[in-house]
Formats: sequence, C-alpha cells, structure tokens
Amino acid sequence: MSFKAKRLLKKIISWSGLFFFGLAAYMLYLQLSKYHLQDIKDALFSIPKQNLIYACVASFVGYVALSSYDFLALKYIGRKLAAWKWIFVGFIGFSVSNNAGHAIVSGGAIRYRLYTRWRFHGEEIVKMVTFSGFTYLVACFFLVIMGYILTPDHAFGDGSVSKMTTSITALCSLIGLGIYFWASFFYKKPIVIKEIEFDIPTPKMALAQVFIGGADILMASLVLYFSLIPFVDIPFDVFIGVFLIAQVLGVFSQVPGGLGVFEGLFMFIIPGEHNQAMLFGALIAYRIIYYLLPLVFSGIILISYELMLRHARNLRLALLHKMKKNA
Repeated sequence: MSFKAKRLLKKIISWSGLFFFGLAAYMLYLQLSKYHLQDIKDALFSIPKQNLIYACVASFVGYVALSSYDFLALKYIGRKLAAWKWIFVGFIGFSVSNNAGHAIVSGGAIRYRLYTRWRFHGEEIVKMVTFSGFTYLVACFFLVIMGYILTPDHAFGDGSVSKMTTSITALCSLIGLGIYFWASFFYKKPIVIKEIEFDIPTPKMALAQVFIGGADILMASLVLYFSLIPFVDIPFDVFIGVFLIAQVLGVFSQVPGGLGVFEGLFMFIIPGEHNQAMLFGALIAYRIIYYLLPLVFSGIILISYELMLRHARNLRLALLHKMKKNA
C-alpha cells in the first residue's frame, strides 16, 4: 500500500469516530421516538427524586468502571497515560458503543481518533481494543453463570428444550472462563494474528478483567433497580439474576443498546404479576439515565475538545505565519 493510500485510510478511520458518534445519537433517537413525550415525563416523574439521584450516581460509577477497561488495556500494552485521558476516551467510547452497537467497530473508531493524537501506534490501539473486548467477554462468561444460578426457575420456560438451551449456555460460559484462566496460568506463548503479537494476560490481570467487567454491569443493574423498586417489591438477588440474563442476551443480539430484546426478556423473566405500565416506565427511565444522558454529556465534551484543538491549531498557524512575515 502506498504512503498516500495509508494516509487516506488513517484519515477515514479517524473521521469514522465522529460518524459512529452521530450514528449512536441517531439510534438513541429512534429508540426514544417510539415513546410519547408525555409517557417519558410520566415515567420519570413517577420515580421518587431520591431514587433518581441514586440511579444517576450508579450510572456515573458504571461509566468510570467502563473507562477502567482502557486503564487495564494500557497496562496490558505497557503504556502510561494521564488518568483524565483514559477516562475521557473510555467514557466517550462506551457512551457511543452502548448506543450504536458493534462495540469493537464503533468504540474502536473513537479510540483510534483520540489515541493517535497522543502518539499511539495503530498496532497498540488494535491490541487495546481487542483486550477490552476480551474483558467484556470474560465478564459476560462470569455473569451468565451467576445469572443462571440466581434467575428464578420459571424464567427458563416450561419446556425441557428451553431449560437445556440455557443450561448449555451457562456450561459453555463456564468452559470459556475456565479455558481463559487456564491459559493465563499455563500458556505463555504469544498469539500472532496478522503480524500482531497478543500476549496472554497474567492471572492477576485476568481476575482484574472479571472484576472490572462485573462492576460495570453491576452498576448498570443498579440504575434499573433504583428506578424499579418504587413499583416492584423484588429482592436484589432475584433482580440481578433477571437483569444479567436479559442484559447479556441483549448485548449478543447486536441490536443497538439491546433495544426491545432487553426489555422483552426482562418483562418476561421478572417473577410475579406487576403493573406493566410501571415496569415499562422504569425501563424508559433506565434508557434515559444510562444511555441518553451519558451520550449527551460525551457529545458536549467531545465537541468542546475538538473545537479547542482546532482553536489551538489556528493559533499556532497564525503565530507561524507572523514569524515568517517578520523574518
């Protein structure tokens, strides 16, 4: 590939980050446009203020946990970066990928655009994105197992096929998690994919992946739990099992934000008879607090950052022009 072609490809990948941000905003608009504005207002105002505050705090802590994916990935490739930078990239990257779907592509494009400005090579960014993908995968393995243990029996359906399918999914997750930890202890050779070497994480780092990935999804569950408990009397251990199953299946459906898949599964699995309108209202509040607000906030800081960089570049060019003129 020629130098010009490589440069063009880098520009396309870099600008695709902004494209995926716009796509995430559009997908969220499509999600929320299915509801009447009055329904959204009623759903939010029916939740006590204290619960809304708790839900917002849980969402904030959850995105800090998500940003820690980037911190772990930096340790994996042996690079150091100021804390505000990896938090900045992680927050924007995940607020986009949570809404746009296809996290490796959409979140990866955002990361490429930002990390290359801090002199990271493309190979390092590929390693980081791949490592973060495995962080989420092993966390999903762990959470599927926990969800299988905690979810009420009736959630698996009346037929033996449904129960068997869920049991096989949990068993595969157990095997996947076991293989990952076995490799972290005993497999020391790097895996080479298209001339890029991927080292197997150490056992300590593999544990950190499970912990951070689990903390991320736990905080997401608390956003919905605080929105739900004013209307539904449900123990947290039962709720978390229902949430984990619905969340993981929603993610693997590849529908942006798991829209429809998550809500349908959650409302089907949750035990007992409940007011469906109230349940749906809590789910709308969850969408707004965990998806809409972070995307809006990340949009503000990303645009501000881009404008700041452009202003700084214009100042440098003006100064250079002035120096040449005076020379």
